[in-house]
Amino acid sequence: MNKDLFAREAIAQIPKILTLLDRNVHSPTYGCFDRNFWHYKIIDFPSGMAQEFVLPLALAHDTKVPDNPFYQQPVIPQWVEAGIMFASGSAHPDGSCDDYFPYERAGGAAAFSLLACIHSYTLLGLNNPTILRFFAKRADWLAHHNESGQLANHQALIVLCLELLSKLLQTSQWDRAKVQRLERVLSWQSSEGWFQEYEGCDPGYHTLTISCLARIYQLRPDIRIKQALVKAVELAAHFIHPDGSYGGEYTSRNTYNFFPHGFELVGQWMPDALRINDSFLIGLANKLAPCYSDDHIIGHHTWNYLLAWRDFVAERPLPKSRLTGRIWFPEAKIL
Repeated sequence: MNKDLFAREAIAQIPKILTLLDRNVHSPTYGCFDRNFWHYKIIDFPSGMAQEFVLPLALAHDTKVPDNPFYQQPVIPQWVEAGIMFASGSAHPDGSCDDYFPYERAGGAAAFSLLACIHSYTLLGLNNPTILRFFAKRADWLAHHNESGQLANHQALIVLCLELLSKLLQTSQWDRAKVQRLERVLSWQSSEGWFQEYEGCDPGYHTLTISCLARIYQLRPDIRIKQALVKAVELAAHFIHPDGSYGGEYTSRNTYNFFPHGFELVGQWMPDALRINDSFLIGLANKLAPCYSDDHIIGHHTWNYLLAWRDFVAERPLPKSRLTGRIWFPEAKIL
């Protein structure tokens, strides 16, 4: 199976991401990835989610794959640091940020962007005390913030942020919050294996929760996380279609999302997880993957694909024949 498909699909998004970035070092919005704010000026506040795009750039800089023009380009770390600094400067005093509405203080945008910033800071070996203070403030806000609605992927993102930042800052100040958030994620898993996303099961964001939990398990092994991942992966296998496409408009959030990184991590000890990615790669090769490149969430899949490329397991299991017939998930209400 050609792992470079993940990298090529992701690298193809980098030029678009760069058009969203204010790269003018003299601009007051230098480092902002919300082009509607800094360039078109059709909104009067920047979306904090947009600063997540630092991670695709940092990973592209670190991905040695043929025909990657961004590999080791010296200007990219400068743009990444500028992006993190803009996230810091545009945040509310409590460390939170907005996404779609002014003064929204969006948990998802704060978590996605913080994870991206921490990962980028570590990957590029940055050294900036201002950024570290910002990380701590945003993490503290996330540790105490409770959003409306049940979004397991957001909770898993928050746990991963706190885990990574605790390691970076060598602190135990969020230990209690990590335990509480993790308990929440695990309690939101159905006996059928899916995690709550608003009103039910969404296989798309389910794969992001798998990705986060797999990374948390890698950092801090816990048998309960492993058991949850086994159930989650077994559930996900039912939603990879014979042609390699995934998900669709029959779930709680109507998504076609697929985040492959977690399956590579779980696949290190559960080979069936790798079969899911191998099936998806067939669909990817046949141009069956959906287009994610709108200005708002283009970053999600780009960084996850690059991480899947980086952690790709070399030894793959043989394909299995698919079960035929119908399967009814009564809790998810999906046939």
